[in-house]
Amino acid sequence: MDAKHSLVRNWLMKARRDVLSARRLARGKEPYYDTAIYHCQQAAEKAIKGWLVYHDLSFEKTHDLRLLVMLAAEAEPKFVDWFDVAEQVSPYATAYRYPGEALEPDESEYQQAFKSASGLYDFVCTLLPPELSAASSTRK
Repeated sequence: MDAKHSLVRNWLMKARRDVLSARRLARGKEPYYDTAIYHCQQAAEKAIKGWLVYHDLSFEKTHDLRLLVMLAAEAEPKFVDWFDVAEQVSPYATAYRYPGEALEPDESEYQQAFKSASGLYDFVCTLLPPELSAASSTRK
């Protein structure tokens, strides 16, 4: 596997682990929705960045999923369908990370973010060769 494919695979592996971490953190007697929802944002971000790397599209250091989706849409118009998801999930990079008015999302907000982020991750995986996203589905 060449260096670029290895890097793309690593982006997707990290994204998948963020999805799985979000799921794990939201389960149990004491769910950590604030941390889980952050991992939802991270999963979506890393998946898109992996796709951009695969297509040799450079991007600035950003957590703004809207910008990343629009950049990706320049090469793959289907990404436009994910703009609303990007708009919904993007703020979770910081929304609950620091003390403020809202310390914790509720379960339904987390569930929606998880569904959106894992859906975007799975979408990105369908656009890439299977060897780069092997065993990558988050649907369980």
